[in-house]
Amino acid sequence: MKSHYKVVVIGGGVVGASVLYHLAKYGWSDTLLIERNVLTSGSSWHAAGGFHALNSNPNVATLHAYTIDLLSEVEKESGVNIGMHTTGGISYACNPDRWDALKASYRVFQSTGIDDVRMISVEEILDRCPIVKPDGIIGGLYADREGHIDPSAVVHAYAKAARMRGASIVEKNRVIELKQRPDNSWDVITEQGTVNAEHVVNAGGLWAKQVGRMAGLELPVSPLEHMYLVTEAIPEVAELKQELPTMVDLDGFSYLRQEQKGILLGIYELDHRHWNMDGAPWDYGFDLIQEDAERIEHELTLSYERYPILERAGIKRWVNGAFTFTPDGNPLVGPSRGVPNYWLACGVMAGFMQGGGVGKALAEWMIHGEPEDDTFGMDIARYGQHTANRQYIKETTGQFYSRRFVMTYPNQQLPAGRPLKVSPSYDVMTEAGARWGSSWGLEVPLYYAPKDYVENHTLRRSTAFDIVGKEVLHTREKVGLIDISGYSRYEVKGPKAYEWLDKVFACKIPKPGRSVLAPMLAPNGKLKGDLTIFNWGDGTYWIMGSYYLREWHMRWFDLFPMEGVIVNDLSDAWVGFSLCGPLSREVLQRTTEDDVSNGNFKFLAAKTVDIGLVRAKVGRMSVTGEMGYEINIPAAQHRTVRETLMKAGADIGLRDIGFGASLSMRLEKSYGIWSREFTQGYTPQMTLFDRFIDFDKPDFIGKQAAVAEKETQSAKQLQVTIEVDAVDADASGYEPIWKDGRLVGYVTSGGYGYTIGKSIAMALVDREFAVVGTEFLTHIVGEERGCRIIEASPYDPMGKVLRA
Repeated sequence: MKSHYKVVVIGGGVVGASVLYHLAKYGWSDTLLIERNVLTSGSSWHAAGGFHALNSNPNVATLHAYTIDLLSEVEKESGVNIGMHTTGGISYACNPDRWDALKASYRVFQSTGIDDVRMISVEEILDRCPIVKPDGIIGGLYADREGHIDPSAVVHAYAKAARMRGASIVEKNRVIELKQRPDNSWDVITEQGTVNAEHVVNAGGLWAKQVGRMAGLELPVSPLEHMYLVTEAIPEVAELKQELPTMVDLDGFSYLRQEQKGILLGIYELDHRHWNMDGAPWDYGFDLIQEDAERIEHELTLSYERYPILERAGIKRWVNGAFTFTPDGNPLVGPSRGVPNYWLACGVMAGFMQGGGVGKALAEWMIHGEPEDDTFGMDIARYGQHTANRQYIKETTGQFYSRRFVMTYPNQQLPAGRPLKVSPSYDVMTEAGARWGSSWGLEVPLYYAPKDYVENHTLRRSTAFDIVGKEVLHTREKVGLIDISGYSRYEVKGPKAYEWLDKVFACKIPKPGRSVLAPMLAPNGKLKGDLTIFNWGDGTYWIMGSYYLREWHMRWFDLFPMEGVIVNDLSDAWVGFSLCGPLSREVLQRTTEDDVSNGNFKFLAAKTVDIGLVRAKVGRMSVTGEMGYEINIPAAQHRTVRETLMKAGADIGLRDIGFGASLSMRLEKSYGIWSREFTQGYTPQMTLFDRFIDFDKPDFIGKQAAVAEKETQSAKQLQVTIEVDAVDADASGYEPIWKDGRLVGYVTSGGYGYTIGKSIAMALVDREFAVVGTEFLTHIVGEERGCRIIEASPYDPMGKVLRA
C-alpha cells in the first residue's frame, strides 16, 4: 500500500469491485480497494447468481439493463470467464390482479426503453419450461436478457479489469477505524497500517453498518437470512435440449433456475428472519447460516406443487446466507450530508443485477459532481434521521423482504414503521375520518371516510374514487381544509440571504411581502427542485417544497455555503393548513382583524396574519388551483388554528379534505410535482418550467446550460396535458404513448379530473407531436386506450379563480 490514494473503497464484494472498476475507467486510477478477508467473502460468494432486467422502479430497471450489458464487456476486458448464461426469464401470474400488474409492467418497461420484454402465453411458458405445472397460470412476462452468472467470477472480473486500468487491491486487511482530517481527507486505519485518502467509499456489504458508524452514521440497513436449495441431477432436466429460463413464481414466493443438470430453487418466505442487525461478525466470511426448512415449509410446498419433479429430486446442498436490505430494498448510494468525502455504495441486495449501475452512478457522482441518470431511487438522501431507529429498520426491512413477491397495490398503505411522526391534530383528524398515508415518516391525510369504511385494494379505481370526488367538488363549490404539515420549510436569513438565493435559484427573488415559484438547477442545467420562495418582509426568506426531499435539498444547499447566510430546516417545528375554495377568504376573514381582501392580499402575497390567538405566516396560493391560502404556524399551535378555522367555517361548509383531492385538482390545473413532472433527469424546457427562469440575471447555478437549451430549443420532448379514454382505471405514471405504432412519449402522472369529468394525465411527448389535438394511443393497466393532447389547465385556464 502507498501512504496516500485519491479514493479508498472499503469492501471487496461485487459492488466494491464495480465501484473500483468504474472509477478507474473514468480516469481515477489512483484508487485502492481494501478487503478484510478475500474478494467475494461475505454475500457475493454464496449469491444465487441470477440477473434480471426488471424492477418496479423504472430508473433502477435502467441500471439493471446497464449492468447486463456491462457483464459481457467486463468479461471480455478482463479475460475472466464469468459463466454467463443468458437463458431468458419468465415471471408468471396465477391470478387476474397479478396478470393485470404484469401487463402494466410490460408497458412501463417499454416506456423506459427496455424493449426486450413481451407477454407470453401459458403454451409458450410450457414450451420454454416443460417442468412447470401449468394449472392456474394465466400467462407471463418474458425478458430476453435474463439468466445467471458465476458470482465469484464476476467479482474477480471487475477486480482484474480495475487492476488493468491502474487500480490497486489489498486483501486480508481489515479497516479498523476512520479519522477525518481538517482538510476533509480520511485516515483509513487498517491492520496493515494507515492510508490517507481524499475520498472513502463504504461498500461494506454485510459490514456496511459498522463502516458507517466509523464515520458517525447510522445507516438504515440490516442483514436478513435468505435460503435456496440446489438439487442433485434430475433426468428430465439433463435431457432438455435447451437450458431452462429463470422462473419467478410471483404468487408462490419463489424463483428457480437450472444449475447444471439440477435445479436451484430460492424462497422469499413470509416468515422473515433478521441476522446480526448490527452487522456481521468481523471473522464471518465463507460461512453459512444453519438452514431451517420448517420456516419455509409453506413456500416450499407451493414450489413442489408447481414443479412436481422436485419431489423426486435429492437435495445436494442448502444455502442459507445473509444479504443486506434497506427499508425499500433499493441501494444506499451517494454522499452523506454532513460527512464530506464519505460515499456510500451499500445496501445493494441485488448486487449482481445492480452492482454495475451502482458503480457507474457513484463514479460519475464522485468525478463529475452528478450522476448521468436520475438516481434518487437509491440515493441515501431519500432517508432521514428517523430511519436510524433500530425498530424502524427491523420493521421496514422485514416488511420488504416478506413482500418481495407479494403484490402491493397503488392505493395500498403498508404498516411497517408507522405511525412514526404525526401532526398535532392527528387524533382529531383521525376522529373526523382521516385515512392516512406516510411521507418520509409523517402521517398525511389521503381522504376522509366513515369510521367503518375499508378501502379495497385494486389496480383500478377503488371504492375511494367517489369519496375523493366528493371532496374535490365540495372544495370547488365551497371550501376545504388540507393539513399541509407534510410540506418542507427552510428558513434563509443573514445579511447575504438575497445574494445566496439569487445564486442558488434560477428565478427572480421575490420582493418583500411576495412569493414566487422557484426552479433550482444543477450546473448541467437539469432540475434540482421545484420550490416556492417567500419573502416575509422582515429580512427572512422561506423556501417551501416536498417534505420527503428534506435531506436531499439540505445536502444541496450545503454545497453552496456563503458567509453571512444561515439555512435552517424548520419542517418539524412549523406545520400548517391549506384553506382553499371560493369561500376560503370569507372563512379566513372571520378569524382575523387583518384585512385579507383581494385588494390588500393579492395572489402570491406573503403576509403575517393573526388567526384567532395565533400569529401565522400566510401565503396567498393553492396547489388546488382554487383561491386559497397556505397557513403556516408553529407546531404547538396547529390544533388551535384548526379549531379556529373549523368554527369560523362551520356554517358555510368548511370540511377536511385530503391529498387525494388535492392531487386530482392539481392535474386539472396542469401543475407538475416532483418525482413525476419534475425530476433531476429533466430540463426546464422539457417540463415548461423555464417560464419561471430569469434569464436576465447575471448568474445563477445552471445558467449556461439553461441559456444554451433556450437558444437551441434542444429539448426533444415537451410536457403536455392529455385526456384519456379511460374506462375503470386511470393513468398513474410511465404508461407509454404511441403514435402510429411508434413510442413517442410516456405519462408522468395521471388521475381523474372530477370537475371536468375526464380522465387526464400529464406526459412527455416528442416535440413534433406536442400540439393540442394530436391523437395517440396509450395502455392503462396494460389495456389499449385512446388519448389526445388538450389545452393545459383545463380548469380555469386563465387563472381567474386563483386571483379572485
